[in-house]
Order: sequence, then structure tokens, then C-alpha cells
Amino acid sequence: MTITAYKWSIDRYHQLIEMGLLDDALSQGLSQQSVELLQGEIIVMSPEGESHAYYNTEVAEYLRELLGARAKIRDAKPITLPNDSEPVPDIAIVQPLGTIYLEHHPYPENIFWLIEFANTTIKKDLGLKKEIYAAAGILEYWVVNLQTTELKVFRDLVDGTYCEKLTFTNGTIQPRSFPDKIVDIQRLLRA
Repeated sequence: MTITAYKWSIDRYHQLIEMGLLDDALSQGLSQQSVELLQGEIIVMSPEGESHAYYNTEVAEYLRELLGARAKIRDAKPITLPNDSEPVPDIAIVQPLGTIYLEHHPYPENIFWLIEFANTTIKKDLGLKKEIYAAAGILEYWVVNLQTTELKVFRDLVDGTYCEKLTFTNGTIQPRSFPDKIVDIQRLLRA
């Protein structure tokens, strides 16, 4: 016997949300943002621990100060990708399009780069999520590994694969979308 999972499209996933069918998660202590759509599958997200929440908040604030009005920093908000995925990255640095985001979540062409903070989710963030982001054309993806206190940077897309893979424990980095801005890696790792 072959087991086949039902694959959800973005439109059908949005219908579930609009009809309140995912609200049942509330009765289990979850919220709508506790699930995400990855390659057509609805995935329950891991609970956010104290260190994850702390770093997410502090780094988002740091990036708001650093980039000002040049970008919108969305923390723990969905993005919509063409591969039947609507993940909820920890931080999405996106174009400041104002009320456009009332009509849709940021699309790949609206995204400067994404950041995930990984403690228990390191395998998913460096595996499935990295593949989804690359296939969707996300130009730059950063993973802060909270276990090893290091930053992994993925960029330079070629045929849906990140060709440049860097690891940092200190120093600085310039995001590709903002080469005039210098990000202090210690602010990401030690907030």
C-alpha cells in the first residue's frame, strides 16, 4: 500500500485560514501562526523557546535601526512562495510596500533576505527551508545556529541552489541588497 499525503495549494490553504478551519489549533494551545505551508504540506511549527524569542526580538530591532525606512522588518510573519509554500520565517527583510501587504504577504521579488534562528529546528532550517527558499529565488538566507553560536549565510543563486555558503562566529557582513550597510555579526549571535 502506498501512502500519499494531500498537497495543499496556496489558494486552498488561504481558504482554510479564511474559513477558520485552522482555528481548531487554538484549542490545542496553538495559533494560526503555529503552522506553515511547506511544499504543499501543513506543518506544525515548534514552540518558541526563551532564547529564540529573545534573539528574534533583539535582532529585528537592530535591523530596524540599521536599515531605517529602506526596508520593512517583519518578524514571524508569513511570506508567499510559488512552490506551494507559505513559511513563517523568523525575520523577513522586505520592500516597504505599505498597504500592498493588505492584499498579499511578501512574494520572493519583495524579499531582500530572510533570517531563521535555529535551536531545535536546525535540521529543517538548513535542509528543507533552505531548499524551498533557494527554489523560490530568495537571494539571501541567513541561519543563526543558537546551539553553536554561529551564523550561516547562503547566497549567489544558480539554478535554484545557493552557491555561496559562509559560516561566521564574529566580524561583519554586508547584505547583498544593502552593500552600504555593515551588520555586526556579534549583534546577531549575542544580541
